[in-house]
Amino acid sequence: MTVKLLDRLEEQPADALLALIALAEADPRPEKVDVGVGVYRDAAGNTPILRAMKVAERRLLESQETKAYLGSQGDVRFVEMIKPIVFGEAALSDERIVGVQTPGGCGALRLGAELIAKADPQARIFVGQPTWPNHQPLIGCAGVEMVDHPYYDKANRAILFDEMMDALRKARAGDLVLLHGSCHNPTGADLDLDQWRAIADLVAERGLVPFVDIAYQGLGNGLEEDAAGTRLVVEAAEQALVAQSCDKNFGIYRERTGTLFVKGSSVRGAEIVLGNLVSLARTMWSMPPDHGAACVRIILEDPELRADWRAELEEMCARIRTLRGRLAAFDPRLDYIGRQNGMFSMLPLSPDAVLALRRSHGIYMAGSGRFNVVGLSDESVDYFAAAVVEQMAEPAYA
Repeated sequence: MTVKLLDRLEEQPADALLALIALAEADPRPEKVDVGVGVYRDAAGNTPILRAMKVAERRLLESQETKAYLGSQGDVRFVEMIKPIVFGEAALSDERIVGVQTPGGCGALRLGAELIAKADPQARIFVGQPTWPNHQPLIGCAGVEMVDHPYYDKANRAILFDEMMDALRKARAGDLVLLHGSCHNPTGADLDLDQWRAIADLVAERGLVPFVDIAYQGLGNGLEEDAAGTRLVVEAAEQALVAQSCDKNFGIYRERTGTLFVKGSSVRGAEIVLGNLVSLARTMWSMPPDHGAACVRIILEDPELRADWRAELEEMCARIRTLRGRLAAFDPRLDYIGRQNGMFSMLPLSPDAVLALRRSHGIYMAGSGRFNVVGLSDESVDYFAAAVVEQMAEPAYA
C-alpha cells in the first residue's frame, strides 16, 4: 500500500509555553499566578493598550484611504523612524545601515538567519546559554550552525563573562555572535558597559559579526541606556545585524511589528544587502502586516504622541523596577532580582521544584525557572515570593 503524502509527517512535541498558558487558563484556583507568558501587565494584572496607541489607531482608521500593498520592504517611513531609536540620531546619515519591516522580532531573526545562510552556507553563530528557546529554531532552521558557549550560572546567579570571552576568542573571522541588546531573556542578567566595550573590542579585533536581538528596549533602564551596548558593538563591527521589536515597548504584541537592520561594510555593500533582504522577504511573507507599523509611525511623527509614549514607557519601566525591588526585599535569596533588568529573571529551581509550585500554589512558569517579573499583579507579589522562598528551602527541589 502506498503511503499517503501527509501520513509521512511525524508528530511534533507541543510548544512548552503554549501548553503552559493553556494549563494556567484551565486552573480554577482564584489565587493562581501566570508568570510564564512574556507580556507586560499593570498593577491589576491586565495588559493595556497604550494611550498613544489608541489615539494612533483612531487616526489611522479615520485617515487611511487604501489597504493596497506597501511592498516587501514594508513601511519605509516606519523603518526610518525606528533607526535613530536603536542606533542614535547620528545613524540617520549612515547609509551603511539599511533596514526592512518584519513580522515582529521573530520575523527579523529569521530573515537575518536566511540572509546569513545565503551569504555563507557554512556560517556559524556563537550563542550564550541559556538563551531564549526560540533562538534555536528561528536561526538554526535556516541552516546556520549554532555554537553554544557559557553565559549565565543559574545556581550562582552570575554572568560567566570570562568563560564567554574565552569562547569568543576561539571564533574565526566572519563568525557571528548572538547578543541580547538589553533585558536578557531568560535571565534578566545584562552585560555592563565595560563588558560591552570588551566585546566590541574583540569583535573589531577578530572580525566577528554581531547579531543583536533587541526586543525590550526601554523596559530595562530607559531607551537610550538599553541601546548603549548595541551601539558600541555595531560601531566597532564592519558588518552587523540587529533584530528589533516594537511588540513590547509599544504594547502591540499581536500586531507583530519589528525591523531587521543590517550594517554593510560600505554603502554599495549595504545596497546589495537591502536588495537581498527584500528578495528573501518576498519568498517568506511577501508583505509584512501594516497596522502596527503604521500606528508606530503615527506616534513617532507626532511630538505630543511621541512624548506620551515615552512617558508611558517610562511608567512601565518604573513598574518593572518596583516589582524587582519588592521581590529583592522579600528575602535575601531573591536579592539578585533587584540587580537585573527587564521582564524576566530565572529562579535557581529544578523542573521538579517548578512543578511543585504549580501543583501546590497554582504558580505557572517555565520549567527552567524563568519567570516574568511583570506578570505579577501588585496583590500577587508577596504570595509568589513566599511560595518561591518556601520551595527554595526544600533540599529535594533546589
